[in-house]
Amino acid sequence: MNILIVGPSWVGDMVMAQTLFVCLKQRHPGCQIDVLAPEWSRPILERMPEVRQALSFPVGHGVLDMATRRNIAQGLRGKYEQAILLPNSLKSALVPFFAGIPKRTGWRGEMRFGLLNDMRKLDKQRYPLMIERFMALAYEPGAELPKPYPKPALRIVEETRDAALTRFGLSLDRPVLALCPGAEFGESKRWPAEHFAKVAEVKIREGWQVWLFGSKNDHAVGEQILQQLIPGLREEALNLAGETSLAEAIDLLSCAEAVVSNDSGLMHVAAALGRPLVSVYGSTSPAFTPPLSDQVEVVRLGLDCSPCFERTCRFGHNNCMRELTPRPVIEALGRLVPQPVEVR
Repeated sequence: MNILIVGPSWVGDMVMAQTLFVCLKQRHPGCQIDVLAPEWSRPILERMPEVRQALSFPVGHGVLDMATRRNIAQGLRGKYEQAILLPNSLKSALVPFFAGIPKRTGWRGEMRFGLLNDMRKLDKQRYPLMIERFMALAYEPGAELPKPYPKPALRIVEETRDAALTRFGLSLDRPVLALCPGAEFGESKRWPAEHFAKVAEVKIREGWQVWLFGSKNDHAVGEQILQQLIPGLREEALNLAGETSLAEAIDLLSCAEAVVSNDSGLMHVAAALGRPLVSVYGSTSPAFTPPLSDQVEVVRLGLDCSPCFERTCRFGHNNCMRELTPRPVIEALGRLVPQPVEVR
């Protein structure tokens, strides 16, 4: 059985989609899973053993481009018995429909009647977690989801990891604390740079080194964190945000003894790598998209105004993040990775 997955458009969602792939493999042993998704997602999908191949989808998010969608569909015709759509948009249903895939499964979304022939009505109370909404599409409507739920687990190839270490001149002679201070969703999900800097200072004084990760948009906040470290400590921190490819970031994150991250795509990557992880939440909630790992501590204030799920604070103060001091994060790190850490 060949199954086409139309993948999501965010890093974290793509990582969490691995739970669906595991369920499909359990239900249909020997099935082949291909994922149609933006090209940026290839490094994630290539690290999932359940995925046969990543199929590049060159149409930008929100762009219709009907001609390109028809051309892609023509190349997929006759190759799949089922398509499962993770986005809820109408546009995401077009390629499987044009390709004539016999069974087209997804949740009821933007007027997709006719495009899907296995359309499900979502019960948000029954499936409060995003992974539950993904996993349920592997089974018949109303079926109980098997427990325990699978957790994403990205595989790392030693050769590519070593190549990334060599390219950036990195050494593992001191334990690595990875900091992920960005969040593509918006400013409301970002813990202040000065708080990240304090965590970095404490761990460097304990003998650690610090690597900062993120996109090009996060490079500036990485520099802010470095500038708040005094000379002598600053030399033990490196801003990799915007310098690595996503593939290199994944491989280098796998080297970390611990990770501190906002609620972001890299948070889910770190969890899927099995790294001890402190997740900082403010405007969002771990009740919907928690990091899926056994080595996680979630730190949040839980103010009356949060979670608001807004990109920017409606009150302009960002208190849910600003008033969350470094101390509980540092204490959570101490519980996850008690001192002393053996220096390699």
